[in-house]
Amino acid sequence: MSDTLFRRFGTSTAISLFSGAGGMDIGVTQAGFDTLAQIEIDPHCCDTLRFNATKERRNTIVYEGDIRQIDPKQLMLDLLLDEGELDLLCGGSPCQSFSQIGKQKSLDDERGLLLFEFARFARVLKPKVILMEQVKGLLNAPDREGKKGGVCERLLAELRDLGYHCRMRVVNAAEYGVPQLRERVFVVAMREGIEFEFPDPTHRNPEKTSSMFGLPPYTTVGDVICGLPEPSPKGGYQPEDSHFDVTPAGDRRRMHGVPEGSYLAKELHLPIEQRCGLAKKDTTKFKRMHRNKPANTLRCGEIFYHPLDDRYLTPREYMRIHGYPDTYYLMGPIRGRSGQVKNLDQHRQVANSVPPPLARSIAENIISSLIRLEESFCVQK
Repeated sequence: MSDTLFRRFGTSTAISLFSGAGGMDIGVTQAGFDTLAQIEIDPHCCDTLRFNATKERRNTIVYEGDIRQIDPKQLMLDLLLDEGELDLLCGGSPCQSFSQIGKQKSLDDERGLLLFEFARFARVLKPKVILMEQVKGLLNAPDREGKKGGVCERLLAELRDLGYHCRMRVVNAAEYGVPQLRERVFVVAMREGIEFEFPDPTHRNPEKTSSMFGLPPYTTVGDVICGLPEPSPKGGYQPEDSHFDVTPAGDRRRMHGVPEGSYLAKELHLPIEQRCGLAKKDTTKFKRMHRNKPANTLRCGEIFYHPLDDRYLTPREYMRIHGYPDTYYLMGPIRGRSGQVKNLDQHRQVANSVPPPLARSIAENIISSLIRLEESFCVQK
């Protein structure tokens, strides 16, 4: 086994694909990795990544562009990396082609094929570990022959052919201290000799279990958004911390009278003019969060409402619900429900990303796996 399989203690390195606003990368950095490069196509996300790298005095290189045009061999040269030297290749490719709320075109959507960019980069870089995140729809996504689950099988087969063995799990972010009921698939692929276990949950669902193993209950929306001042109003100064209210007057009127934790279509006592255009299935449109519960999954199609105020949650409140530190800043526009902007606005930057606390928990176990392998190698020598 080559010595390049082992990192030098304290210098764990990572490269991030499909970096988005950097949610996974925050957790990976907090776990102890040095993220050498981030690859992302969205210009607003790239502005976010560059701004925070500069503010935190990191030397991370941000590659802005289509990942399919990035040559991993050139990337190795840019970063002065040898084959097999990289510790972690991580990221979450676009989910629209596998999402249960999308058209589920799978590999017939070119975005679905981006999942296999991990294998293309791994073939050249030969990282010790690969960490991938996707929506649960990946598990059943059909391949081109229509075989249910065929996409996932093909991905795992390609990784096996490259010398990796994989562990896969559906993980609920709420079980790791994130105040959000967000379930996603995580795949961890390891080279020979590396053994990984997913971290045990740190929080429990208070509605389904008693004080099992002494774990605290899920963190709630109220736990994390309390203490924030009133957001800056629309038309005024847009603050750097993204705590900015863009709620249209018409949406404020429609939300008035919707109880905490409910949604407009359910409130049949409200005037029909107020519920106009909504059907029974519209359970997330004009949805108000509850202070004593975790949030629904943050996603791109909707912006949820404040538990008490007749307004959207601000991007900063979204960031707190996702587990971003207050020292992290977003760049780019903030849009209302009816507004449109080119590329990703700040709410969608958050909703598209991996919650940093969850990424940190998984990345810490990856580092532990690498340390155990290094210790084993030292004993053998």
